[in-house]
Amino acid sequence: MSHHLRFFISSTFILPRPKFKRSTVTALWTSDSPSNAFWDYNLLFFSQRSELHRPIHLQPIFGSLPTDFPAGTYYLVGPGLFSDDYGSTVHPLDGHGYLRSFDFSNGGVNYSARYVSTDAEREERKGEKEWRFTHRGPFSVLRGGTRIGNVKVMKNVANTSVVQWGGRLLCLWEGGEPYEIDPQSLETLGPVDLTGVDADQTVKDEDWRKELLPGGIKMVGIDIASCFLKPILHGLFNMPPKRLLAHYKIDPERKRLLMLSCNAEDMLLARSNFTFYEFDLDFKLKQKREFIIPDHLMIHDWTFTDSYYILVGNRIKLDISGYNWRNAKLDPSFMNTNARGEDLLPHLIQVSIKLDSRGKCAGCSAENLSNKWNRPADFTVINPAFCGRKNAYIYTSAASGKRRLLPSFPFDSVVKLNTNNGKVASWSSGSRAFVGEPAFVPRSIYKGDAEDDGYILVVEYAVSKQKCYLVVLDAKKIGGKDALVAKFEVPKKLRFPFGFHGFWANRDLYN
Repeated sequence: MSHHLRFFISSTFILPRPKFKRSTVTALWTSDSPSNAFWDYNLLFFSQRSELHRPIHLQPIFGSLPTDFPAGTYYLVGPGLFSDDYGSTVHPLDGHGYLRSFDFSNGGVNYSARYVSTDAEREERKGEKEWRFTHRGPFSVLRGGTRIGNVKVMKNVANTSVVQWGGRLLCLWEGGEPYEIDPQSLETLGPVDLTGVDADQTVKDEDWRKELLPGGIKMVGIDIASCFLKPILHGLFNMPPKRLLAHYKIDPERKRLLMLSCNAEDMLLARSNFTFYEFDLDFKLKQKREFIIPDHLMIHDWTFTDSYYILVGNRIKLDISGYNWRNAKLDPSFMNTNARGEDLLPHLIQVSIKLDSRGKCAGCSAENLSNKWNRPADFTVINPAFCGRKNAYIYTSAASGKRRLLPSFPFDSVVKLNTNNGKVASWSSGSRAFVGEPAFVPRSIYKGDAEDDGYILVVEYAVSKQKCYLVVLDAKKIGGKDALVAKFEVPKKLRFPFGFHGFWANRDLYN
């Protein structure tokens, strides 16, 4: 559309023009301009409505896959849709799950992507292209809506993590049943109930309960409150009695999938009920163990050893002011606070626990690893063969701090930390490009291999080009000039928003 401008001049002024300074003009177009910072941040979370049912071959724009790269599939899940066709937007945490598949075979990479067809997705999706949000989600408000009175809050969007175990592919969300996906077609097969099955060994740790729950009057009151809350949360808000958390663990020694749930009413009571589940490769529940802790805890991620489950209880104050639902924009300053607020951003902490002869906790300390890496970091992973036992290397997404207006988030680097000697090495993406969670791909599945003998997969979001790339790094060479092995380009029309968690499924392992 052309535009015609007409000027009406009543007086003429001749004003001195400042001398041309190239550095001043150029500064307006640098990546650190306020406009670029705002849009770079928001373009990480744009809606991608297109799906790709038939895989396409990705072209390398740098290097090629090495001949020893194992056959397998990298799955990545995260929110894919944030805006509907009726003016409503949702927070990224409430976006419908968008599953991406990168299949490595015959020296190349094939890509496909589909939405997880949850109950909420089928309700809110009208036909192939039209969407209308009916659930606001826990972190959002719909257009013209209010935070109070809308009981359609908890919608399982299956957008947080993905795992392939025993040949079955599951997408998980923080508070609902996993959805099973066909590993090849990415078609949604339906929800899976993993909390209601019986185990060969179910242990209610009464000794633990007696030790943590002395007295009884306070806990009796909580039990009564729990009885009132359960039918309300389940009947009115459609919440499951037990909320299966999105984070799982794999025990490579016992070949078990470990999962964790908490009770729905725990979010409102000063008591937390945790149940751990251990599945074998046939998805037979081998053990279930329940614990009750007399405290209000926000549990997201957790870990394990050969003998213990380890929970880190987070004391939090929920603040989602970084998202303005009225104008559907994210505020970059929320995650790029001033120096005084940097300690509230995600960063690396080392927790040490000392046990006595009875296996009880005799002391606990938390050390800020600022002496090793003092920049914000998240999405920490290790070589999966070393889960549950001592390891040396940690890989994490991190902020290099090179951008003045986006110093803390989004992340632009993959950092490799050697916990034995404190050495740190990193690889950074290009200008106005960010990275998601890294995934470690062992070069082989033999235990005798060195811990860092493998590759790192990570998605680079080149927001300035509106493109996505799948990057392959040599884990041993991170920090060197030859760390980058290959980079594959996703077609521009199929670029996707920022993902959460991924999973590398080796063709010859746990399938």
